[in-house]
Amino acid sequence: MSDADQEAWAELFGLAPPPGAGDPEPRRRGLMARLRENLSKPRQTISPQLAGIYAGKFVTPETWDELEEALIAADCGMDASLSLVEDLREEAAQGRITSGADVATALTREMATRMAPEPARIPLDGHPTVILIVGVNGSGKTTTVGKFAHRLSELGQTVVIGAADTFRAAAIDQLAVWAERSGAQLVRQAQGADPGAVAYDTVASATARGADVALIDTAGRLQTQHNLMEELRKVAAVVGKIDETAPHEVLLVLDATTGQNGLSQARLFNEAVGLTGVVLTKVDGAARGGIAVAIRRELGIPVKLVGSGEKLEDLQPFDARSFARAIFSPED
Repeated sequence: MSDADQEAWAELFGLAPPPGAGDPEPRRRGLMARLRENLSKPRQTISPQLAGIYAGKFVTPETWDELEEALIAADCGMDASLSLVEDLREEAAQGRITSGADVATALTREMATRMAPEPARIPLDGHPTVILIVGVNGSGKTTTVGKFAHRLSELGQTVVIGAADTFRAAAIDQLAVWAERSGAQLVRQAQGADPGAVAYDTVASATARGADVALIDTAGRLQTQHNLMEELRKVAAVVGKIDETAPHEVLLVLDATTGQNGLSQARLFNEAVGLTGVVLTKVDGAARGGIAVAIRRELGIPVKLVGSGEKLEDLQPFDARSFARAIFSPED
């Protein structure tokens, strides 16, 4: 893990910064450069609409109409887009925005603020900290669990992984590879076993071993499948029998390419198990990035991790400022 990555992950978990950690700005510039490279597709989708606005020497009524259209197309959602544009229009009325370049600066600032008013945090203060990973099929859940466990291990945290996706043998095998790679213990049962039993055994094992983190992968399910959502509630309730404060984190892995359907997913998973954060994956694909704004505005749920590629280093703590600049700021 690079020094910059180590700083970012330590900050996310509330751990002591590595020796020599200093000004975060160089780290942020490095992250933004990586994001710009990985998020070329979202930029290509949004940039043509924004380029004309940014090139304008003056702000006109048409500027705001065009900006609303661009933000809605970027998956920010109708309410969030209208609210953001209204705030920028008010700044223009006060003389603080007079050109397209001013719009670019203000938009990037506001996007970052609305995605995450405060830095993402996943505090490791449980004994163990129990983290439940949920989401629909194909969102990248199991891969996220594996990368997450590896990063925790690199920071010296002891991890127990629970393979509670008992419907897919491939998911269990995939986690076994990640567990071996990261030195984590894997708790597994036969295919088709009760997911609640796996989750219970995971937390019990982590507690007995004095592990720092119990990381539980759950089966993918559509948010409209009532019986499977009830099963997920059971999994969350079962771990609470060992530690009444668990699960301490419930993270929804959300495929950013689903657009506004992601808001529906987040709403129903939140109703079922009380989400504490979102892992936004596949942002390097046909995603537009604004869904982070919509989810934060509608549900108050922050993005805590972002996946922008297949490599281990492409799963990163969410830095709203870098993310907003990588997608919405001008090329220069």
